[in-house]
Amino acid sequence: MVATRKLSWIWTLVLAGAVLFAIPAAAQDEAEPAAAEEAPPVEEAPPMDDPAAGEADTAGMGGEEELGEALPSLSDEEFVAETLDPLGFVLDMFQQGGWAMWPLLFSSVVALAVILERFWTLSRARVNVRKLMGQIVGALKEHGVDGAIEVCQRTRGPIAAILHAGLMRARKGPEAVEKAIESAGTIEMSFLQRGLIVLASVANVAPLIGFLGTVSGMIRAFNDIAAAEQVSAKIVAAGISEALITTAAGLLIAIPTQISNNFFISRIDRFVLEMEEASVELVDTLVDIEAHRGA
Repeated sequence: MVATRKLSWIWTLVLAGAVLFAIPAAAQDEAEPAAAEEAPPVEEAPPMDDPAAGEADTAGMGGEEELGEALPSLSDEEFVAETLDPLGFVLDMFQQGGWAMWPLLFSSVVALAVILERFWTLSRARVNVRKLMGQIVGALKEHGVDGAIEVCQRTRGPIAAILHAGLMRARKGPEAVEKAIESAGTIEMSFLQRGLIVLASVANVAPLIGFLGTVSGMIRAFNDIAAAEQVSAKIVAAGISEALITTAAGLLIAIPTQISNNFFISRIDRFVLEMEEASVELVDTLVDIEAHRGA
C-alpha cells in the first residue's frame, strides 16, 4: 500500500513536469514554421511594347469583380485555418498575457496533476461495501477471525484496511477493536484528503494572480498613454489585452479546480460514512459471536 502511494505521487510529478515543459516547446515549434515561411513570388511586369500587356491591363481593370471574389476566398481560408488551430490561439494568448501567465501555467499544471492523481486513487479505493461485509461476516461465522482477515487482505481500499486493523485486535475484545478502527480510520482519512489543500490553494490563488496581472496590464497601458504624444487605441491595446487575458486565465483555472475539489470532498465524505457503517456492523457481529459462544 505504501509503495503504491509513493508511485502515484511520482507519476504525478512526472506528469506535471512533462506538461510544464511541453507548452514552451510547442510555442517554439509554432514560431519556427512561421519564421520559415517565404514571401510569395512577385510576378514580373510585362514589357511596355508587349501588345498583351494592354489587354492584361484592360482585363484587370474590367475584371474587378473576379478579383474581388478571389480576395474574400483567401481571407476565408486564413480565418478557417486560424479557427481550426486552437493550439496556436492558446499560445498567442499566452504570449499576450505577459509575466503573470507563467505562475498561472505552473498552478494549472499542479492542479491538473493532483486532480488526475486523486481521481485515480479514489477510483481504486471504491469498493462494494455490502458485498465486502457479507464476505467478512460469512468468513467470521465459518472460519473465524483468521478467515475474515484473509478477506480483508484480498480487498484493496480504505474500508478493508480499517476492518483489517479492527480484526487484528478482535481477540482483545470489542473496545480494542473500536480503538484500532478509529486509529486506522484517522490514517486512511489523511491519505484520502492528501492533495486537497493544494487544490483549494490553487482555486484561491489563481484568481488573485490573474487580478495582479490585470493591475500590471493597466499600469502598462497608462504608462504608454503618458509616454505617447498622441493618444490612440493602439497605444493602450497591448496593456488592456494583457489585463483581460490574465483575469480570464485565472478564472478558467480556479473554476474547474474548485469543482474538482468539491467533488473529491463529497467522495471522501461518502467513504467516511461507509467506513463508519462497516465498522459498526463489524463490532456488532463480533459482539454477537462472542455472546453465542458464551451461551
